[in-house]
Amino acid sequence: MENVLRPLIVVGGSVVLTLVIGWATDLLLRKADERHHDEPLWGLLRRARVPYQLVLCAALLRGSYDQAELLEEHRVGIGRTLTLVLIGSAAWLVIRIAGAVVETTYTRYANSRAHRDPARVRRVRTQVELIMRVVSAVVIVVAAASMLLTFPAMRAAGASLLASAGLLGIVAGVAAQSTLSNMFAGLQIAFGDMVRIGDTVVVDGEWGTVEEITLTFLTVRTWDERRITMPVSYFTSNPFENWSRGTPQMTGTVYFHLDHCAPMDAMREKLRDILRECPAWDGRAYNLVVTDTTPTTMEVRALVTAKDAGDIWTVRVEVREQLLRWLSEHHPYALPRINTAEAVPPPARHDGTSRPAFEKSRTGPT
Repeated sequence: MENVLRPLIVVGGSVVLTLVIGWATDLLLRKADERHHDEPLWGLLRRARVPYQLVLCAALLRGSYDQAELLEEHRVGIGRTLTLVLIGSAAWLVIRIAGAVVETTYTRYANSRAHRDPARVRRVRTQVELIMRVVSAVVIVVAAASMLLTFPAMRAAGASLLASAGLLGIVAGVAAQSTLSNMFAGLQIAFGDMVRIGDTVVVDGEWGTVEEITLTFLTVRTWDERRITMPVSYFTSNPFENWSRGTPQMTGTVYFHLDHCAPMDAMREKLRDILRECPAWDGRAYNLVVTDTTPTTMEVRALVTAKDAGDIWTVRVEVREQLLRWLSEHHPYALPRINTAEAVPPPARHDGTSRPAFEKSRTGPT
């Protein structure tokens, strides 16, 4: 009977004590979160209650199991299992706590009145996410190594592993050359401020927004909701356009091919009226000039401005659509056309001689 009651008392007492301590801790965190609404730390720490309770339960079971002297024939296996659970749950808890602290620091920075620049906020966000990935990777590696060292065979082989670490490091470095280059490229992007989460970029002719940056790859969300994933080393070895670099304000152009008799003054007035009614125009500047001519048409460029890449696209399509509609309704002669009128013959020569036969055949009768 004692062999049955003792395990139940040990296990049940450990579980009940874990639940009581976990409930009390969660209650304190909830009250702290309600008292400090502008501080998200306490609410984020509540997400760690599951690994926290696992750490408590594993630690209590590990200690009480040794003292109770239960199941002597399975003592080593049960003790090692509890140790592995304790190490894993502790690593999980450390990652959750570190994430809560980092996220709170970023939120405080983003909400600070002294840091209202969206570019700086996106830069810090990129760095924070990459730092968290590095911290998580380090904690996981340390936890995995600690788990392996709980086995006597791994401890006995430690000397030989350390002796061959140099050769293994060289082999691993050669085998994982591309992976390591991407990891260093990810750190370079994060702290070199080359590209940030939320930046508008043009890569291989594709226009989109940077959605995710990791240590090995980067994801760009295009305007049509596609996701382009590429290694981060691409951005350190190839040129690309970053429209959000510096200030997000942008200048856009709209080109028209019109007839030479197009009313330029009226078009400038119409462009001004269109922009005044367009919410996406930031009011900084606009212009309409002739930039080139051909034998049949002339090239007209409309210049507009907006506060960011999304609004500049809206302004450009709005100007293009409304100006073309206005020309077709009020000045249809300004649109490109093919001239089918009879050619005007050149004047007679001053010496009184007639024109060559090929000129007569080309220009028609006089």
